[in-house]
Amino acid sequence: MRLKEHGKVVLVLQKNLQGGSSQPAAARSSRYLVMAGTPEKILEHLLEFMRLDATLYDPVDTLLGDFLLTYTVFMPTSQLCRALLHHFRAEPLDGSEQEKATYSLHKRRKILRLVSQWVLLYGRLLQGDRSTTALLQNLADLVSQDPRLGAMVQEQERRRPRAMENGDGSISPQPKSRSSVSWLSSQDEAALSSSCALRAQDKVPYEIYRADHSCLVTVLPVNASVRDVLQSLAPRLGWDGEHLLVKVNSSGDKVGLQLDAVGVFTSLGLNERLFAVSVEELGGLTPHPEQLGPHVGSSDTLDLISSKDLASHLTDYDWNLFKSIHQVEMIHYIVGPQKFHEVTTANLERMMRRFNELQYWVATELCLCPELGRRAQLLRKFIKLAAHLKEQKNLNSFFAVMFGVSNTAVSRLAKTWERLPHKIRKLHAALERMLDPSWNHRVYRLAVAKLSPPIIPFVPLLLKDMTFIHEGNRTLAENLINFEKMHMMAKTVRVLQRCRGQAHAPLSPLRNRSPHRPEDARAVRISTCSEQSLSVRSPVSTWAYLQHLKAIDSQKELLRLSRDLES
Repeated sequence: MRLKEHGKVVLVLQKNLQGGSSQPAAARSSRYLVMAGTPEKILEHLLEFMRLDATLYDPVDTLLGDFLLTYTVFMPTSQLCRALLHHFRAEPLDGSEQEKATYSLHKRRKILRLVSQWVLLYGRLLQGDRSTTALLQNLADLVSQDPRLGAMVQEQERRRPRAMENGDGSISPQPKSRSSVSWLSSQDEAALSSSCALRAQDKVPYEIYRADHSCLVTVLPVNASVRDVLQSLAPRLGWDGEHLLVKVNSSGDKVGLQLDAVGVFTSLGLNERLFAVSVEELGGLTPHPEQLGPHVGSSDTLDLISSKDLASHLTDYDWNLFKSIHQVEMIHYIVGPQKFHEVTTANLERMMRRFNELQYWVATELCLCPELGRRAQLLRKFIKLAAHLKEQKNLNSFFAVMFGVSNTAVSRLAKTWERLPHKIRKLHAALERMLDPSWNHRVYRLAVAKLSPPIIPFVPLLLKDMTFIHEGNRTLAENLINFEKMHMMAKTVRVLQRCRGQAHAPLSPLRNRSPHRPEDARAVRISTCSEQSLSVRSPVSTWAYLQHLKAIDSQKELLRLSRDLES
């Protein structure tokens, strides 16, 4: 069905074949699916047909959730705020006075419902946005003038649970006492309770190196621009000429950053560093020695920790990272974080960096273990670690450890593999089947579908799915928003919600520590906001060890070490 205005198509709907007359009323609530349209008409259709009890995670009618999860891709927040306020104030032109009043009241109730779900999803991400603050204040004022709407808000207050879920899957307590309409303008209520989560405006210490490898530290917001970084350092750089901010990896490859680039610190890859240099210094710039990775392995430490304890601590660590990822970060990460200054992708980037850190750590430890017998024991431990991670449903770290064991520098160590007991080699072969990429990772997807939450999924595959959806489908088609693409993106994002449907029970009670104020700049890159906890089996501080994993990320160097071990 194509709806036209002034001779132009403004909305494209498709019959929902899954909601036939034989289905219950709830399943028939949305008879048409939105396929395309202008942003205004999609919102208008949503308000026309949404139920007063609509929720973000309705398994049947997903239009509200799909719209709120993806609207920033095609509609600036300021435009959404203007449209919602316009709809709230608009009066119908046709019908009797009674019919007009009834229609207006019903529509305003829907708008309040939509806004409440919006605040519930985005929480404190909406803080600092002037258009959102103005909308919430205007709605609160208008509601206070209408006793019928005020009564509806009070009724919702009574029905709402005493805790609220945020977009990152965490739970926020509600204030004990509030006025009947204050929830509309109180964004603190939906605050991210996890102190682990980073927001765009949170301030963190930036480590910036000079050409002589000296280090300068400046404290700036997570989404600070390159221009902001250079301006804050200008008094200490001690040179009147122009400076560049350059990203350097362990191989010495240099990438100059644009002045308007944001979030550059939290998006650094493994062993990458930021350097502030003059144009003349750029040519002779070399990596900092710490970027090259360790020279000695930590097998002595690993000997003191059982593979099961190691897996449990890794899962505790990873869950803190995973639960801090807001759902919309996945969309913004793929579509382009530079378009969304109010939302950071730092939490997702920390998770991805941790994945790379873990897989290179496994390969590094094996390539830095000089004795054949101990190396075989270490390889055995890592394979058992992968098995425990799979059992604990930490599939992200499971894949990271398995990728580390499968690294070319490790797989070529034939003498080491020969030392493994038959039982361990059989276990490794069984675990490898989960890594099979054929049929779009069918083995993995079927296995995950059978698991119950809490689950830490294979995050790189989720991002791969999002990338295929984004690059394989146009956002605009014939000057209309391709909302079918938004449906697909939202469906992928909901995997996070499903995996976090139940809280993870940690290995031991851990005190939270905010990563916004880490003890040093390195901590902000890897901190997961929990204090040290001692391994049950040893005096080794397993948690502290896992927070400071050191790895060589140069494949060339790993292969050189491997050949030295077994040429």
